[in-house]
Amino acid sequence: MIDAARAKGIKLVGLDVDGVLTDNGIILAVDQGRRVESKRFHALDGVAIHFLRMAGIEVAFVSGRTSEATAARAAELKVTEVIQDPGMGMKLPAVKALLARKGLDFSALAFVGDDVADIPVLRRAGLPVAVANAVAEAKALAAWVTPSRGGDGAVREFVEALLRARGEWDTLLARYLKERGDADD
Repeated sequence: MIDAARAKGIKLVGLDVDGVLTDNGIILAVDQGRRVESKRFHALDGVAIHFLRMAGIEVAFVSGRTSEATAARAAELKVTEVIQDPGMGMKLPAVKALLARKGLDFSALAFVGDDVADIPVLRRAGLPVAVANAVAEAKALAAWVTPSRGGDGAVREFVEALLRARGEWDTLLARYLKERGDADD
């Protein structure tokens, strides 16, 4: 269970991409000499990101590598903060710069990671989260570990747990359903 006091202070959720939003698989192909990459994203995680926006919580994708697939998924989900390949997997300076630009400190950040490149950010985040298949070192830093593996709806699980801890889940769910025509007649 996520601590309610921690949850209420979150203004920004940072999500690693490979291993959190995906199952860590990367498919590379070459088409007429052009490298083509594809990744598998979980649809439930996309709905969860919509719920974060509904709650007024910003979302950032933070990846140690550049990928057109990541950029396309971010655009599809209206995630405007996308950090890709900040240099040698150095996510911490990029996240610090993002927080400074937003006028936030690390206590306002929830970060979901899975691997050693995420450790510097997880150490500082107000709410560090690891996915079920994260490396042991990332799990040891996590205030909460998702029941599911990255790429299998883990972000959706985290978002619901965060919004429940904030006392907002039921209201946001009712609003979501009403916006989709599921109102009591």
